[in-house]
Amino acid sequence: MASDQLTRETSAAKLEPRAFANKDFIKLWAGESVSLIGSQVTLLTMPLVAILTLNATVAQVGLLNALRFVPVLVLSLLAGVWLDRRRRRPVLIACALGNAILIGLVPMAKVTGLLSMGLLYVVVTLAGLLSMTFDVGAMSYVPDLVGRDQLADANGKLQASLAFAGVSGPGLAGILVGLITAPITLTVDAVSFLFSAAGLIAIRKPEPPPEVPEDRPSVRQSMSEGLRAVWGSKLLSALLLQSAALNLFFGGYATLFIVYAVRVVHLSPFELGIVLVSQAAGGLVGTTTAGRVRKRLGLGRLMLANTAGFSLPLLLLLVPTHAGLFAMTVFMTAQLVYGCNIGMFNVNAVTLRQMVTPRRVLARMNAAYRMVIFGIAPLGMSLGGVLGGAIGLRAALAVSLILMTSPLLGVFFSPVYRLSEMPAAPPN
Repeated sequence: MASDQLTRETSAAKLEPRAFANKDFIKLWAGESVSLIGSQVTLLTMPLVAILTLNATVAQVGLLNALRFVPVLVLSLLAGVWLDRRRRRPVLIACALGNAILIGLVPMAKVTGLLSMGLLYVVVTLAGLLSMTFDVGAMSYVPDLVGRDQLADANGKLQASLAFAGVSGPGLAGILVGLITAPITLTVDAVSFLFSAAGLIAIRKPEPPPEVPEDRPSVRQSMSEGLRAVWGSKLLSALLLQSAALNLFFGGYATLFIVYAVRVVHLSPFELGIVLVSQAAGGLVGTTTAGRVRKRLGLGRLMLANTAGFSLPLLLLLVPTHAGLFAMTVFMTAQLVYGCNIGMFNVNAVTLRQMVTPRRVLARMNAAYRMVIFGIAPLGMSLGGVLGGAIGLRAALAVSLILMTSPLLGVFFSPVYRLSEMPAAPPN
């Protein structure tokens, strides 16, 4: 009997549609995977251009890092309205090519002697706008490209590429900066965007036209409809509240932990790098196994387990008090478990959002999510810095980590945990 059941499960798994059976998705995934590594290179390299090449002050570096969040806060909802009114693939291609040009301006300016902080500010802001538009458009385009039966697997593949980029990108950036200087290293990201554009251009599946109502609403009405798509859904609003709370307090943790690990625990930069890579490695494991674990446990139970898995393990970071094998073991284990669970959670959360949202408001829903989730993180980073100065690094880190358990409150009100499986389609 057990053998027969195993045979049936194996056969069902073979029959289940996989995203890599879709040649057009492979083109998108391959180009995006290269581009994500390039973007991770830039995330580390751009501040190094300011610090090493232009001798920027701390305030200037802080402003440079903050400017990439400005388009998310100010223009996300408008981008969502715009994307819901047109085919998304041409916009994605234009964004990828635009980013290739923008990032490429930095090494060109270095060679011609025109490099300045003002140029970096402009590049980071405009690249942030294009990247925000690309991300919202991509999350809204993937369901058209692969179909709903392949959607969870497609999201898992894309999230796995993001996790792999988090593992490989910073190390690659460090090597290249040492070999060819920080400004020239940005050429890698510029070229990587060309791979993304090429993958999108090679797609052959026609994209359906946008679903525009006969009585074309105003921009304000369209933005309101997008917000209602989130806040009018018990599933989506509960997910957003949990994610916003996590990102707010994670921002505080992210600000404090690096300083705490170096100044209090006395980790070396190399040891700290290994600890941070552990989180990305955990994310890679989580994103590649999310589908299989969901089938075994059920959607609600897995997301409940993931919520506990990303809310609690980082509390272990408070245990070690000095560098050594014990500290490295605890830090790496905590980061690995956190990364694995947040990776699984994100794959299923993104898929759930796509499945329950009608196509005509999909971009606006994704834009509203990104505005809240990415907009609240800088606030948490700022509050973490203020708290650290007021009560000390260890106490402030403890407060941030305790508050990071707040998503567990979702157990009492979120309908997500009561779902046995992924919804088949959005409601009419």
